Amino acid sequence: MLNQSGITTATFGAPKQILADTTLKYSLGCVVDSTVGVTVGANKIAKAGTPITGDLNARTTAFVAASGVEGSNDAVGVLLHDVDVTNGDANGTVLIFGFINKNRLETDTQALLTGPVITALKNKVTVLTV
Repeated sequence: MLNQSGITTATFGAPKQILADTTLKYSLGCVVDSTVGVTVGANKIAKAGTPITGDLNARTTAFVAASGVEGSNDAVGVLLHDVDVTNGDANGTVLIFGFINKNRLETDTQALLTGPVITALKNKVTVLTV
């Protein structure tokens, strides 16, 4: 039987582990908006650790990048894994409770973890430098 569902398979290697503690975490599936992410070669990737905002009760509505500006505490979590949004909105995983190791994030993603974002994530996602 042919795969006619439009699902494609790609092998990239092991996913990046951003967690400082893999046992203390809670994450949910979500849809990531195609505007989130940076261009990497021919693809647009929303990187692991990117702070995102959206409605946790309506996760089929696409989550967008958190603003990160003072007074706008809109971040609800961070992306747990890289998400390829080259062809539009894509499924991802939002970490809503846990401990991430800032040293495991790429430098452009670390820059997104501003003071307002960390304040918005307080008591949910803790950013550690381990």
